[in-house]
Amino acid sequence: MVGMPGFLSVMVLSALLFTGMFSGQTNAEPIPNVDGSVAQQMRIKAEQGDAEAQNNLGVMYANGEGVEPDDKQAAFWFRKAAEQGYAAAQLILGLMYNEGQGGLLKDHRQAVAWFRKAARQGLPMAQYNLGVMYARGEGVAQDNVQAVAWYRKAAEGGEAIAQNNLAAMYANGEGVAQDDKQAAFWYRKAAEQGLPTAQNNLGAMYTRGEGVRQDNAQALAWYHKAAEQGYAEAQNNLGVMYASGKGVAQDDSQAAVWFRKAAMQGEAMAQLNLGRMYFSGTGVRQDRAQAYQWTYLAAAQESEKAVNTLNSLVKAMTPSQIEEGKKLVREWFATHP
Repeated sequence: MVGMPGFLSVMVLSALLFTGMFSGQTNAEPIPNVDGSVAQQMRIKAEQGDAEAQNNLGVMYANGEGVEPDDKQAAFWFRKAAEQGYAAAQLILGLMYNEGQGGLLKDHRQAVAWFRKAARQGLPMAQYNLGVMYARGEGVAQDNVQAVAWYRKAAEGGEAIAQNNLAAMYANGEGVAQDDKQAAFWYRKAAEQGLPTAQNNLGAMYTRGEGVRQDNAQALAWYHKAAEQGYAEAQNNLGVMYASGKGVAQDDSQAAVWFRKAAMQGEAMAQLNLGRMYFSGTGVRQDRAQAYQWTYLAAAQESEKAVNTLNSLVKAMTPSQIEEGKKLVREWFATHP
């Protein structure tokens, strides 16, 4: 299983806000304006002190929707709305302080302060971000108990990423008594909302029989959902299932397909697995140079297992195969900086 996700970026979050920010205004009469634009309407209301309009104008500047993108103007309007107690703006202002965006100096204490204001108003994403700050000890004393408390509030509010992180706290026994059943419960909540991290983690629990009855078919199903979303660790895990014939008919060709997808994203274990397949010619045409390439790339990520495998591999290769493998490695780094 992987670690816990961190913050959503300002751009990602503001894009989500922009998607529905006019949902309650479909029947509103248009405000007289100079050029008839939505941005002009929004500016008039914002300058009149309307907190929602100030927030929405900040979103528009953050995304370049109807105006030229300008993160400083976005921060200006988010602050106006935040100071009036508008929770969504408080959340985004906290993110901007956390990332040092919008002309603001990075300041974790300010980030915590704004996250807390929004969290106390019941905004799940703010509660989640406050939990992250406590878990990392950024802008506040590190405190896993507080992290769990805020993750739980956000998780109970339906925030998938918080559900995943709460599950991880239960799985690891951090800030709460270790409990695999609770971990599986919260991973499932997030997985059913389509979060690939949680889908992969739930698959891992089915693989090992932790918190749930061991079930390779269920593990395969959850790995597949995450893998189809491009989640590299799940792609590698799915490849392992095909290679071993667990939960599915054994199929080395399919294993190689999924190992390659993950390896192309830099997943070290998948690179090692793909290298082994090229070395033996299992599921792919045997190619010692490609075996060298993929194993080297895994070893470059400080995988001790890959380093040992590479040393063994070199002993079985000819000088020309080694040179071809090194060429492939150079080409990889040239195209994947």
